[in-house]
Amino acid sequence: MRPLDPRLLRHASAARRYVVLAAALAVATAGLVLVAAELLARAVDAAFLGGAGPGALAPLLLGLLATVTARAVLAWAGEVAAHRASGDVIRQLRSRLVGHVLALGPRHPGLPPTGELATLATRGLDGLEGYFSRYLPTLLVAATVPAAVAGRILFADPLSGLVVGLTVPLIPIFMILVGLHTERSTRRQWRTLAVLGHHFLDLVAGLDVLVAFGRARHQSGRLHELAESYRRATMRTLRVAFLSALVLELLATLSVALVAVSIGLRLVDGRLDLVTALVVLILAPEVYLPLRAVGARFHDSAEGLAAAAEVFAVLETPLTGSGRRIPAPDPSRVAVRFDGVVVEGRGGRVLDGLDLVLDPGTVLGVRGPSGSGKSTLVDLLLGLRRPDGGRVTVGGVDLADIDPDAWTRRVAWVPQRPVLVRGTVADNIRTGVPDAPDARVAAAAAAAALDVPLDRDVGEDGNGLSTGQQRRVALARAVLADRPLLLLDEPTEGVDADTEAAIVAALPGIAAGRTVVLVSHRAELLAACDRVHTVDAPGNPVPVPPPVVRPPVPPTPSPETPTAVPPAPEGPRSGPTSASPLRWTPLRWTPLRWTPLRWTLSAARGRRARLLLAALLGALALGCGVALTATSAWLISSAALHPPVLALMVAIVAVRTFGLGKGVLRYAERLVSHDAALRVAGALRVRIWEALVRLGPAATARLRRGELLSRLVADVDAQQDLLVRVLVPAAAAAAVGLGTALGIGLLLPAAGLVVAAGVLAAGVLAPAATAWAAHRTERRTAAARGEVLAGAVELVQAAPDLIVFGAAARFRDRLTAADARLGVLLRRAATARGLGAGIAVLTTGATSVAATAVGAAAVSAGTLPGPALAVLALTPLALADVVAGLPDAAVRLLTALPNPCARPRSPRRRGSPPTASRCAGPAPSPTPSAASTWTCAPAPGWR
Repeated sequence: MRPLDPRLLRHASAARRYVVLAAALAVATAGLVLVAAELLARAVDAAFLGGAGPGALAPLLLGLLATVTARAVLAWAGEVAAHRASGDVIRQLRSRLVGHVLALGPRHPGLPPTGELATLATRGLDGLEGYFSRYLPTLLVAATVPAAVAGRILFADPLSGLVVGLTVPLIPIFMILVGLHTERSTRRQWRTLAVLGHHFLDLVAGLDVLVAFGRARHQSGRLHELAESYRRATMRTLRVAFLSALVLELLATLSVALVAVSIGLRLVDGRLDLVTALVVLILAPEVYLPLRAVGARFHDSAEGLAAAAEVFAVLETPLTGSGRRIPAPDPSRVAVRFDGVVVEGRGGRVLDGLDLVLDPGTVLGVRGPSGSGKSTLVDLLLGLRRPDGGRVTVGGVDLADIDPDAWTRRVAWVPQRPVLVRGTVADNIRTGVPDAPDARVAAAAAAAALDVPLDRDVGEDGNGLSTGQQRRVALARAVLADRPLLLLDEPTEGVDADTEAAIVAALPGIAAGRTVVLVSHRAELLAACDRVHTVDAPGNPVPVPPPVVRPPVPPTPSPETPTAVPPAPEGPRSGPTSASPLRWTPLRWTPLRWTPLRWTLSAARGRRARLLLAALLGALALGCGVALTATSAWLISSAALHPPVLALMVAIVAVRTFGLGKGVLRYAERLVSHDAALRVAGALRVRIWEALVRLGPAATARLRRGELLSRLVADVDAQQDLLVRVLVPAAAAAAVGLGTALGIGLLLPAAGLVVAAGVLAAGVLAPAATAWAAHRTERRTAAARGEVLAGAVELVQAAPDLIVFGAAARFRDRLTAADARLGVLLRRAATARGLGAGIAVLTTGATSVAATAVGAAAVSAGTLPGPALAVLALTPLALADVVAGLPDAAVRLLTALPNPCARPRSPRRRGSPPTASRCAGPAPSPTPSAASTWTCAPAPGWR
């Protein structure tokens, strides 16, 4: 797994633009780091050894403040560019992925299963957000800043430069070694997640059957096993990824400690001046910080890069065909011939040397046992599959050489399992002819014996219609398309006898002027064919029987079997399927906004001890980092007074101890917190399934499968982030920030107040500003994400039907438009996220400047020992590591919590009034999102 995959730059132009911009920002940041270190060192030296007061230090402090402000602007610009690039790249890759899948054809053997492909196009690509927003910016900074800073250290102090030069090369070596192992682990993790998503889609699709046979609740155990398997795969990956961070942390902190001790001892001997020593001490962590961040954030990129590799594998699958674009002959005027056709399947050969002639204008019946290749024959005629041997010709022209789009315009199809899309019955009938007038639609429905109102709403995958009704909608869709080759694959399966008789009676009129292939087991239907061909198992050819002429058998009533939910009744709907959307709670559905957090905390009760331990370990790790900086500053400033070496031994030992403790404690905290969060996520996934079972298919049919998949995978991961990246880090940062302010206050109360204000601004104001600025955008982003997710899943699942009827491009354009709307919202949200990072950098830098000014005044007045001034000046800089993740945590909190106004619109009949909502402001997007559908309720539901 390469840190920067060239294929990413090749397939996404936004990635190329971002790499150039981020590199320029990194170079500018390196220059500002050098200037800030020089100004701060000179200010401390002038106040400590020179006795300068705040007035004399004003030019230095103002220059330092200007430098800090410039760094804050660059930090804001970098965050904005990173988040915008992530949205643009994900959008470009999703568009290319969907387009290539449609070009390959959904039956292509090189494609993954439909459920995995849907997960890849949605949740998998979304994993690239972490790569672009956290990992890649750090990687580019690590490629520029350490070299510039190390060069400055080498110029100021060759010995310290030698120490840095010897230790820095070890870090990439460990990163490469760990990365090679992590690549294999992340592949397993991604495959486990894909299987989890695929299995859940299968469960949702068969929920009605599972409920009918009383097996739905038994699937909770299987889902728990899959979630547990995902946890184990993830923890295997994280142990290695976090181990790399541990090694890098130890190398970095021990190297800084070694540099601090070295320059301290040389200060005692008088071989080094204080300004040089402070410059080296300030810059030494800046060499290792980007490299440590790359290792620590490598796991942020692992899932996204693993999914990207799957995407690239699909994109690099070559298109089949000769590349020729021969116009399509008319199959109602010329013969279609199978010459020695061979098709290989996953379990063996499906068709073996098939020879068949389809004469123009005839009705050919095809029969045979299940699995004999009847549907494969239809796929060959559709062009969805190509023979592995032999060929299919139309009027003597090889079907592989015919323009695929031109050929599909000659073919209409009623599949064995038709896939209907979300909309009305009329919308589905118009799939191949979107501008067909109402009269033609009604005539097609009548020809198909369709007894369903044309304005009835249809859910995803035909939810709301019975099996027979779905087949009749598909038949009407084919009749309206009015194409010369009509392929009917079990058109009467699941219909009652009267409806079958009506379809058989209408068949001559439907077949008039067309060539028809009719696949069926029903003798009544085959009797209407001109001739019947029997498809037998490969190796057992059966001669074509003579034409079959049989009188139709009188129909016998047999009820239709619904596959999803009963047809929707007239008038407004009530209950959980219409007025109030689904809301997850432990016991019931509720409109409360904070329910997801309550539910997550309820599921986390069994892991409370682990989470508290993780918070404690995180606080100790952050505290070691702050203590390391403060102790090193005191060591160097005290050494400038040339005391006996024994007087510095405690500080020397403390520096090494804090350096070791930071890495070890951080590694332990990460493992403990992630393990607890993954266990909570597994429990949440099982609870979601159990809630779906309690509701039953009648309620879940109103939600699209993409939304349900998002709830199981993406939304649960968001709740998991509440624990790992919000609650635990916030608790640790609050404890360390408070402790640092109290510690500084013991040295100088005024400086303690300054540090407390800085901690409050960086730890509370910056995240609050980010949350405030992103609030209105984030709440709408959730709905847009759900629209894209549902559209992608629907397009992938309905691809065969849409391709045959020429609607794939139209639905792809809808998905592209929805993705573009999401991109606009994400670009606005990126500005807000960058604001938080900029405020954090500005406040920590300004706190250092203010603490230096207060400390200089106290040293000048004789109320503060000189060596303590360096502690006051440098310690606030260490707080940047403490509060760095809080703005991002605030955005994650907003994303994980539901949007109270983005309520999903329940399906309703045309002309019926929409349900009013208590939410003020503009109406939300009508397409729901996974996150937005957790809680919102209409006006009557609020109490």
